[in-house]
Amino acid sequence: NCDDALVSSLPPTAITSSSELFSTHSSSFAKLNRRDGAGGWSPLESNEQQWLQVDLGDRVEIAAVATQGRYGSSDWVTSYTLMFSDTGRNWKQYRQDDTIWVFTGNSNADSVVHHKLLHSMKARFLRFIPLKWNVGGRIGLRVEVFGCSYKSDIADFDGRSSLLYRFNQKLMSTFKDVVSLKFKSMQGDGVLFHGEGQRGDYITLELQKGKLSLHINLGDSNLHFSNSHTSVTLGSLLDDQHWHSVLIERFNKQVNFTVDKHTQHFRTKGDSDHLDIDYELSFGGIPVPGKPGTFQRKNFHGCIENLYYNGVNIIDLAKR
Repeated sequence: NCDDALVSSLPPTAITSSSELFSTHSSSFAKLNRRDGAGGWSPLESNEQQWLQVDLGDRVEIAAVATQGRYGSSDWVTSYTLMFSDTGRNWKQYRQDDTIWVFTGNSNADSVVHHKLLHSMKARFLRFIPLKWNVGGRIGLRVEVFGCSYKSDIADFDGRSSLLYRFNQKLMSTFKDVVSLKFKSMQGDGVLFHGEGQRGDYITLELQKGKLSLHINLGDSNLHFSNSHTSVTLGSLLDDQHWHSVLIERFNKQVNFTVDKHTQHFRTKGDSDHLDIDYELSFGGIPVPGKPGTFQRKNFHGCIENLYYNGVNIIDLAKR
């Protein structure tokens, strides 16, 4: 039931715009079914550089949107796109089927056109970008956003901290591993997680110059001499302060590494089919044993949410 009206209760200052025709046409009058001022928002110029922005106050799940024209006028938008952001600075366009999605707008000033999103968005800021409008009028818009509060398990890393997941036994030997998480960061380098064993086994996921690299080795005790480790890199510009999804699936030597919607299939090197990790996995950095607060490589600086290792919710476990 993620269909609460999110805009109607917002203060007028939460709705901003690229420009306004007059003070009576400002963005503060752009709430659905309201008749304040001139009955909605109209920009100074009607062109494709205009936008109407809503600050929802917190990160929420957006499930649907609705629009009207400016009350009792000849001003309405016939098509538009949506952009969303967590910060109000870096923006992404709403897409369906890897295509920037164009929404059908209004055919008159006062009928409400409602669109349920095929894929919900998680964002704090939402922008309506008019593409076309009534030929005999101007851009005119009143809007509503429908959704619900977004609850997720989020861990914040400040570049000096890490989260440890210790095993019940000294050694964890697995033929199959699944790691999933979402992260965002403004730093281009940092270790997201790491585990290693005394026989040379290890697995490391880290940002390197805005790209995500997965390093893995299975049971090669002569690692430093044979150079038989496997490294795969995916993505670019991942330090853009937007959420990025990561999924790592390993079965024996076969690995599927997915970043957002891009997957790399590869086969690891090494002497065995199982991954032997001693004691623990670390998230956010690689601590130096016996030296709290000291790390082997650059720590991750950002947020990680929905972090699972082989079905275990790591962040939820840490909160307990």
